[in-house]
Amino acid sequence: MKSWASRAGAAAFATVLGVAGLTGSGAIGQDRPESILPPGFGDPAPSAPSPAQPTPVQPTEPGNTSTLQTVQPLPEEEPLNNVADAAEPEQPDAAALAEYALPGFARRSLAEVGPAGVREGALGPDAFGRANGRFLEILMRRLDTPLPSRWGAILLRRALAAQVETPPGVNGADFAAERAWLLLRMGEAPAARAVVQGVDPGNYTAKLLQVALNAALATSDPAATCPLADAGERVTRETGWTLSRAMCAALAGNPAAARPLLQSVRRRRVGLGVDTLLAEKVVGVGGGRRAVTIEWDGVDRLTAWRWGLATATGVEVPSELAETAGPQVAGWQALSPAVPLAARAAASDWAAEHGLLSNVALVDLYGALAESDDAPAPLSATAQDLRTAYADRDSATRLAAIRQLWGAEPASTPYARLVLTARAAARLPAGAGAGAGAGAGTDADRLVASMLSAGLDRAAERWRGLVAEGGDAWAMLVLSDPDASGRLAYTSLAAYSGSGNAALKQRLFFAGLAGLGRLTTSDIERAAQALDVRIGRANSWTRALDRAAAAGEQGTVALLAAVGMQTANWRGVPPEALFHIVNALRAVGLGGEARMIAAEAIART
Repeated sequence: MKSWASRAGAAAFATVLGVAGLTGSGAIGQDRPESILPPGFGDPAPSAPSPAQPTPVQPTEPGNTSTLQTVQPLPEEEPLNNVADAAEPEQPDAAALAEYALPGFARRSLAEVGPAGVREGALGPDAFGRANGRFLEILMRRLDTPLPSRWGAILLRRALAAQVETPPGVNGADFAAERAWLLLRMGEAPAARAVVQGVDPGNYTAKLLQVALNAALATSDPAATCPLADAGERVTRETGWTLSRAMCAALAGNPAAARPLLQSVRRRRVGLGVDTLLAEKVVGVGGGRRAVTIEWDGVDRLTAWRWGLATATGVEVPSELAETAGPQVAGWQALSPAVPLAARAAASDWAAEHGLLSNVALVDLYGALAESDDAPAPLSATAQDLRTAYADRDSATRLAAIRQLWGAEPASTPYARLVLTARAAARLPAGAGAGAGAGAGTDADRLVASMLSAGLDRAAERWRGLVAEGGDAWAMLVLSDPDASGRLAYTSLAAYSGSGNAALKQRLFFAGLAGLGRLTTSDIERAAQALDVRIGRANSWTRALDRAAAAGEQGTVALLAAVGMQTANWRGVPPEALFHIVNALRAVGLGGEARMIAAEAIART
């Protein structure tokens, strides 16, 4: 199915930060991430007290700020007794070993950390400027995910995964840990893993060690912990790292070395049950020979440890257990090559809606399903409809296939299906179908929204003179216009009604236009009063956003924009917040992102 996308002019993206895809447990409040190790594996060694924390800014009308269920909650427990592990040979001097493993000329500085540059679609190295690092860390740690905006999440990923200068007041490794921790909670497991791997192992802190283990489990790759296992056990004293060392010994072809490590865990009588059995199953995969059967009876929640090791070893997780995990696990599932295609497809809608999968990646996924002999019938049918939507010679037949993918009811069309059909919609002649002309309706609305979900603003603009003024398609085209230079008349703003929640859509339309500078000052004041959108009201969040915009800090603006979107869906985003977000993005040179977010507000409300 890649050929369908290529014939439609689609670009492939090789990096985690593909521009078309501008492309976790719940939010936490501790000074470092929670341990991701299974219950019973003990507490980490106490860390030094943190400096005083500045008060985090809050968005205007933040909406739903309830904490999401964490993937790996860890109850408070008594520290483990010191029980010596099995005797091991004397280790060489750590400093000498580090120099041998990574000579000085190859070491990376903590002054600038991250996997992606501007050429890969990320923000620039000065994205956070001179913003206080502790302030940024607190914003990241307390951010409630997932975000309601696909484009907001895409932009945030581009900031978090960028190769950025470490801001003042924080350690570079700890700052990388906070970025990766937020990416994990967003479902962005590969990007999180890339961020933690941007730090040399010798520079890992206790916080980064914990997040690195999270990232390895979220990407279903226990082998990724192997370079860190010794340090993880030494620094944190957690028994889970002992199990990691056992798994790594077996994966390295030395299962005999794994046995005393597993025995030491059994002697401590902690972590017994499914968690240890999953580790033993990994050991068996590495040549331990012992067959291990995993029984989920009595297991009441899915943790990162259980999900990662089960997925890595091909153990099926019961559906009722999967429901106990946070929503970000859907992102991990959709992006993990260890997960079967059908299961990845089941999670792909969530991933597409939240910016993890681009249109190209989504089409490729269904293309692989179309070539699979054991794909479930519904997925095979979707793949066939998608082939027709992209490849049929007749535009009317392609439009019919697109409608089939969307579903019969326009109001209930999943946004992920709009993402899926974006380039198929762009291949249609402008005005195709009954939705064109004076009676422009649901076809035009959904076709324009579909194209804009993938950032295809030029293709969408072909419909500009073919849709009725005052409808949703017209409003989205006005907001997304890449060549707009004039101001919209107040009468045109007042004439917009939109479908569904017309009153809210008109307020969001006004907020987007005002933030993009598309209205005169007098019209802004007039509309703000008429629609009761108090864009002039200031609070700590708006002031922080204004300061970041004035300083040109794109990453800080992206993070604060996400803070203003902490709600379950677009209906909970206050129009005042949308105005400030769009205005700040435009001020720091992110006008394209500002236009897409403003148009998305209309498409998804």
